Amino acid sequence: MANSPQAKKRARQAEKHRQHNASMRSAYRTYIKRVESAVSAGDRESANVALLAAIPIIDRMANKGILHKNQAARYKSRLNASVKALS
Repeated sequence: MANSPQAKKRARQAEKHRQHNASMRSAYRTYIKRVESAVSAGDRESANVALLAAIPIIDRMANKGILHKNQAARYKSRLNASVKALS
């Protein structure tokens, strides 16, 4: 348990950041799942629309440090390849 005022504040901040990061992580995963579900359904048009919506979100998470930049690049590459494979 935090004893000093600084440690108490840092504990509060850490919890706030943890919840915010969890929310951001959930958001980008939802966008990825939308693309994957459209691909598995074989719907090329909605998969392309979902991909175009997901790419800026993935980039934003990489810039904010929620995702590593290489992991973001890997997600985008794999999603793009799966959408292109539908055509």
